[in-house]
Amino acid sequence: MPTPPEPAPAPPGAAPATGRERAKARRRAELLRAAAALFAERGFAGVSIDDVGAAAGVSGPAVYRHFPSKQAVLGAVLLEVSTDLLERARAVAAATADPAARLAALVAFQVDFALEHPAVIVVQDRELPHLAEEDRRAVRALQRGYVSLWVDALGELAPGRNPADLTLRAQAVFGLINSTPHSLRAARRLRAPQDAGSAARAALEEMARAALRTALAPGPDPFPAPTVPGGTP
Repeated sequence: MPTPPEPAPAPPGAAPATGRERAKARRRAELLRAAAALFAERGFAGVSIDDVGAAAGVSGPAVYRHFPSKQAVLGAVLLEVSTDLLERARAVAAATADPAARLAALVAFQVDFALEHPAVIVVQDRELPHLAEEDRRAVRALQRGYVSLWVDALGELAPGRNPADLTLRAQAVFGLINSTPHSLRAARRLRAPQDAGSAARAALEEMARAALRTALAPGPDPFPAPTVPGGTP
């Protein structure tokens, strides 16, 4: 999952975080990373609190200093990653006013995220039903916010399209990109390990762009091939 950011500076008038508080935040982040990897590998039902603690180098009971239950651990994993994903995607989308460039940037962002965090992709896809109802609603709301960034960009490029149709197509592209755990395994069989990530990235971006073109046809291609000197594509 995404590496947790450094704690934000304390607001004016607030006491700065103590060393103990920083250590507690780091331990919590370590537990969430360990839990995400275990949930992806074994499934939620196949992981115990003791397993999470052991993977993070602490005892099982020590996990309860941070989370009241295994379900709360799963909730924190998915809530934090969904929040981080949406906040970073908003920054990506806000960086350009051009909808085609924005859509291309969102594709690259999602591919990078999926390649960097395949365990989280698996957990998001498979373990949502195990969340507490309140956490599940919150994660769904964050996911809808993320989808809306893509639909907004698509809608500017294809204003005649039904938003429901654009939502369906955006979600289909997420499914394509989020095949990353499988894509990486295939790429590693075909290429040297150091080349597998770049090969998977290029393939996923190309396929995602091709899929999105179908939502925008017969309009202009938002992802034209680069042109080399002399005008030959």
